[in-house]
Amino acid sequence: MRQFQKYQTVYFIGIGGIGMSALARYFKLNGLTVGGYDKTPSPLTLQLAEEGCIIHYEDLGVEIPTEFLNKENTLVIYTPAIKKLGEMSFFQSEGFTLMKRAEVLGMLTRQSKGLCVAGTHGKTTTSSLLAFILDQSSWKCNAFLGGIATNFQSNLVLSKASEYTVIEADEFDRSFLHLSPYASIITAADPDHLDIYGTAEQFKEGFRQFAMKLDPHGLCLQKEGLNLQTLGKSFTYAVDSETADYSVSNFQWKDGFLCGDIRLKTTWWKDVHFGLPGIHNAENALACIALLHELGMEESSIRSGVQLFLGVKRRFEYIIRSEKLVYVDDYAHHPQEIKALVSSIRLLYPGKKITGIFQPHLFSRTKDFAADFASELSQLDELILLPIYPAREEPIQGVSSEWLLSLCKNEQKSILKASEVLPYLSQFNDGILLTIGAGDIDRLVNPIQQLLTINQAD
Repeated sequence: MRQFQKYQTVYFIGIGGIGMSALARYFKLNGLTVGGYDKTPSPLTLQLAEEGCIIHYEDLGVEIPTEFLNKENTLVIYTPAIKKLGEMSFFQSEGFTLMKRAEVLGMLTRQSKGLCVAGTHGKTTTSSLLAFILDQSSWKCNAFLGGIATNFQSNLVLSKASEYTVIEADEFDRSFLHLSPYASIITAADPDHLDIYGTAEQFKEGFRQFAMKLDPHGLCLQKEGLNLQTLGKSFTYAVDSETADYSVSNFQWKDGFLCGDIRLKTTWWKDVHFGLPGIHNAENALACIALLHELGMEESSIRSGVQLFLGVKRRFEYIIRSEKLVYVDDYAHHPQEIKALVSSIRLLYPGKKITGIFQPHLFSRTKDFAADFASELSQLDELILLPIYPAREEPIQGVSSEWLLSLCKNEQKSILKASEVLPYLSQFNDGILLTIGAGDIDRLVNPIQQLLTINQAD
């Protein structure tokens, strides 16, 4: 908090975002008055309000709450995802101090040893697992996460004694270039956010620049094949690899856990139990194991943390798990994430019919990766598409869920409005159901859970 001692109040524009809310909690727990704007109420904003944050849902323009009108002691933190807002114009014109969320996180990494997790996929689960292993050990940590970790029931972990801060490094708007990692994990650099970066090559260039932000005395764990140059030590990891520095192989099920053997350069840890199913989650765990091993943590602490980790809300989250019916909710919004989800489900439940309800996120992403989306969604036995969630975007001519559906090869496929989903599932009581996407599809999860529970009882 040293850099923020001059401030007594903090105002957030977009306070309900998963990353913004972690910072809001951080400042609130450090005794500052915290408030802000978000577009719509959500479980996160309602919880923040219960914790004492002052939140509203309409653009107040110049009518900002009086608690936040002193520009000398008020810090305004904003998310680039919100483009036009009267409140933002007011703060800018009146000379308030405005900072992006990533800039604030960057300041926090510079006052501790920042362990930053970047990547197109897997960064939320990986950073949450890394934070959990550290928190379970004597090392402890601070952590600002991009999801609600089930073990913590929060996206924030605090420890005044620890020298480590785990931060999920977001590539959107090049935000991760504000960070100063002591150590980093880079899980993937598959192109995304081309509305920001323009081209796949420019997107990869963003990751090259992030890799070079590393402390020269630090270390980077990167997925084998990324070949990113760093200023510090660099190690690679991968599943079933003979050439990566760290690898996991020999997968099997034991006592309800996915297990594997970990090769740490030339030594082995046999029968490591992973708390989460899915080969992609074992790979995420491998990255954490490698990083903490390089930092010197003892094997017993790492093994225990990996096994006891319960995952992150909306990342391969089991909502219902019974003999006849399994319902999983997942945040997947990129073709490679959908591929990892569906392939893991196939591995776990061979022969079961898989029905997926997918809400595309952003018109631009749908347009840029339509063929890849269609290829992965076609692996579902039944596909239900919701309308595209626009988030910050205006519609793009010709880009729609109807268009995407026409590219998919599923024998059973349809488009439904959100209001039509529950009636459609009124008889669903057998097989695998997935809700997939990063928009507001999560608002369907509880109603679907209640409906399916009733269906099973009938």
